[in-house]
This record gives sequence, C-alpha cells and structure tokens, in this order.
Amino acid sequence: MSVATSPIAANTTLSSREAGRLCGVSFRTVIRWVERGELRAFRLPGRGDYRIALAELQDFARRNGLPEPRIPRPASNKVLVVDDDRAMANAIRRVLHQAGFETQIAADGFQAGSLLHSFAPALMTLDLRMPGLDGVGVLRFLQEAAPLPSLKVLVISGESEERLREACQLGAHAALAKPFKSEQLLYAVRQLLGKAET
Repeated sequence: MSVATSPIAANTTLSSREAGRLCGVSFRTVIRWVERGELRAFRLPGRGDYRIALAELQDFARRNGLPEPRIPRPASNKVLVVDDDRAMANAIRRVLHQAGFETQIAADGFQAGSLLHSFAPALMTLDLRMPGLDGVGVLRFLQEAAPLPSLKVLVISGESEERLREACQLGAHAALAKPFKSEQLLYAVRQLLGKAET
C-alpha cells in the first residue's frame, strides 16, 4: 500500500481561480499579485498553473486590508466514488457507508462532473483509468472549473507510483494504491476531511 500526498498536502492550497473567488477578484488579478511578488505561490510542473497556500492568501489579505479569505469546512460526510469498475466502486461505497459516510457512485468522469453539483460531496475518490473522461481529465477539469474549493480528491488507482505522483501534481490531495485494506481507505478519507481518529 502506498499513500502519496501532494507537496504541501498538510496545507489547503488553491488555484488562482479559487483564490480570486475567495477574495472577490478575478483570477487574473491574483496572477498579477503573484507575478509582482506581492503574493507567494508555487508553479505546478507542466502547464505552470499557480498554487497558493491558504495561509499565504490570508496573510496577503491582512497586509492589504482585505477581508480574511476562509474556506468553508465541508458540512457533510458526502463522498463521491468515481470508478468504472462496479465491483471496486461498490466495495469502496460499502466500507465508507459502514463508517457513516453518505456515498454516491459515478461510473466515469462525465457522470462525476454532474454529480459534483447535484450531490455536492466533501470528498471524491477517483480512479485514474476510466473510459471517456479519465481521472487525469477530471483533475484537469477541476483545475479549470474549480467548482468546489473545499472538495478533497483521493485518487485510488492501480497505476504506477509515478502516475500517482503525477495525479497529486495535478491537484489530487492524496493517492492510495490498489490493492488496499479497508482501514487504509478509511484512514486516508478521514485524514483529508479532518476527521482522523486519535
């Protein structure tokens, strides 16, 4: 079993679009702040999109007399399970349901896109290899659309370690390699939702 996390998974990180929405400005304004050196950010490899730690954005807001941006905590235990393997999706759903989570299943990336709005999950588990819009496509969609700033994404895949790391670089908050044990799934979900048992 392997749990890979994005470089600063301990912090909430935002795209420039998400940061702009929290500050009430356009994402282009946020990019200008970054490029002028007023707001600290890091660039993702490849496309070079910016990521900003919430703490950095809050510090920037205080220094510039802006209202403090806050990410609302997810008000639900809703988890969207995205996997085209029905047996795997049902197994994930069963484990989460028994632990008190409300779940729905999407068989592909397109179905996941519509359920993100109608179901409004706090967390999405995401397989990388699916027909049509695959997991990488879903991550890229989330980068562009940023429909839910508080949404956590847990990639669950049998792909290589390199592909899991790539998924984290594309915005997944953590990755869990298949096969995995039920306790490992629950630990990863609870960690991401701030519900880790002590």
